[in-house]
Amino acid sequence: MRAKLEQLSAKKNNQSFVCYEMTQPSFDFFWHYHPEYELTYIVSGKGKRLVGNHYESFSEGDLVLIGSNLPHTWISEKNKTQSCKAIVIQFSKEFIEPFVQYEELKDIKNLISKSYKGICFTLSKKNNTASLIKEMVRQSGADRLLLLLQILKTLTEEKITLLNKTAFKSIKRNINEQRINKVFQYVQNNFRHKIYLNKAAAIIHLSESAFCKYFKRISGITFSDHVNEIRIAHACQLLLESDIPISQIAYHSGYESLTYFNRIFLKKKKLSPKNFRELA
Repeated sequence: MRAKLEQLSAKKNNQSFVCYEMTQPSFDFFWHYHPEYELTYIVSGKGKRLVGNHYESFSEGDLVLIGSNLPHTWISEKNKTQSCKAIVIQFSKEFIEPFVQYEELKDIKNLISKSYKGICFTLSKKNNTASLIKEMVRQSGADRLLLLLQILKTLTEEKITLLNKTAFKSIKRNINEQRINKVFQYVQNNFRHKIYLNKAAAIIHLSESAFCKYFKRISGITFSDHVNEIRIAHACQLLLESDIPISQIAYHSGYESLTYFNRIFLKKKKLSPKNFRELA
């Protein structure tokens, strides 16, 4: 599956920006990008999200700001008892720039300037940001516009985590979209098992050495690091949501060696799997 350029003009309906609520049985893998900035709030549901080259679990209350042309997708399994619901706000650079040029809104400008790496927010109760986002769906006209600025202002007061260490390389050229996303899909479908470098390279008809250089140039990280990001994120979910022994979690996450799993986990999370589970 290629990263698709999502056209948002049809959703605007003569409005200056887009705000809508979506409810569906699950979030399916839809690797895409668009020039507009996107603020996505998860009302219900859980799964994994991939933003640039950052892959981790999400659940109810997750809030992420996506920068212009930063590829992303949310993925979840179907749940018979609960559907997935999200509120999505999308606005263009042309829309927001006239506002943030003013000194009073410089904090919003600084926040948006960081969104090219993807931003995840840890919401505090005092700002009531989640309630403001839910209220926006019910508003229209000037009230909706003013509410957007209020939400962005409160977000400047929240704790943030940058999801990517470096900017995700642009993949706007059609051929790069198709090639890199065939690789992402291969990893997504097979990370629980052994990943073969030669198979990944063969998918886009490159030698192993050429493939490694290509992947690093496009994504900003090595292929092995990308695989480990996805595997460790899956392991974290199992550590938090189950009592499965760590040795089995390593195996279910694609690691044949417990020693190697522990070493990679410590490198990624700065603590051991055992301590991660104890502190959760």
